[in-house]
Amino acid sequence: MIFNILSTLLAANAIIFSIATAEVKPYEKIAFTNVGFDGTYFPVKKLSNIDSETKCTCEVADKVWFSGVNAPLSDYLSVHMRGPLSLFKFAFYSSPSFIVNNDRSSQDWTRQAYYDANSQTSENITFLAKAGNDSPCLGKALVYAASDGRSAASKSTILSSDNKLSSDQEYVIYSNVSCPKSGLDKGCGVYRNGIPAYYGFGGVTKMFLFEFTMPTETAKNSSSFEYYDMPAIWLLNDHIARTSQYPTNENCSCWASGCGEFDIFEIMNGTEKNHLYSTFHTYQGIEDLAIGIQSYGYIPRDTKNTMKGGVLFDSAGNTISFMSDDITFNSTYAVADINRVLSSIPVNETYSSQLLSVDVTAPTKSPMVFGII
Repeated sequence: MIFNILSTLLAANAIIFSIATAEVKPYEKIAFTNVGFDGTYFPVKKLSNIDSETKCTCEVADKVWFSGVNAPLSDYLSVHMRGPLSLFKFAFYSSPSFIVNNDRSSQDWTRQAYYDANSQTSENITFLAKAGNDSPCLGKALVYAASDGRSAASKSTILSSDNKLSSDQEYVIYSNVSCPKSGLDKGCGVYRNGIPAYYGFGGVTKMFLFEFTMPTETAKNSSSFEYYDMPAIWLLNDHIARTSQYPTNENCSCWASGCGEFDIFEIMNGTEKNHLYSTFHTYQGIEDLAIGIQSYGYIPRDTKNTMKGGVLFDSAGNTISFMSDDITFNSTYAVADINRVLSSIPVNETYSSQLLSVDVTAPTKSPMVFGII
């Protein structure tokens, strides 16, 4: 028995060592399989004295369950952008059913949200910025973003055609569907008083597409930067930013308990500033949420030219981050067309990994089980 345990540990260490020492290579497509599991997280129940330096606190409620394909990222998600970055187009699509490379079991995609910088078109889009009142335990509140994506506006405003974020600057994209009143049993849960509160983008089977640039930062580096020349595009459970994206108290967000994050294209550190990684921050078979489930391949960051890319969550637990000049942003995306985009990326330009299975089952009759059908 002891020998078996030691053998297992040695084998695991050998795998970890081989991964750590393997050459990390560039790819055009990063694929994850077996995405989704049954698990729990703790939603925020109460925000108290949020303006007080000494009494600012948050309480969490009892755990809630999620389950099924792509869970917990089958819930509503907000889209987050960090500079240096300029956004030219964004589109969100959903499909009743889509399985990669399986035309017979798939249906076409319908565009549910759209932004075009050049034509100044915005459909089902709300741009928000963390430029509101500051709180000792919550940080800055969400407000409507101005056309520059950085400063505050008095109402929903479309990003300008020449929008550009610098290092550390961020904005968030939500839908234009307003949340009901804040409350634990309400559709958007508990959120910060006075913010413009909107739903994110929901559904098990969904796709986010982007046309953008990530130019090299021109400002001189200094200690004032936290993410110097480290752009990113990522997704969060839409509850997170409505309470606090960067809290000093982990009870002020459901993030720490695993409600869900997926990094589509992210520069992870300053030594790999032209390597875009994809990472799951869920508890699917891991214990360190901060490190997450990383791809050991990267997509190259083009600092000179426009990039087109996105992420697709299919109906069978496949998640694919990809770059392709063949991407279009039409109101519908035929099954054959998106499969053609994905299949045109050569096998040797695809990195694939399988997420671990989790042997936990959500209670079938719980009133607090979340999953989008």
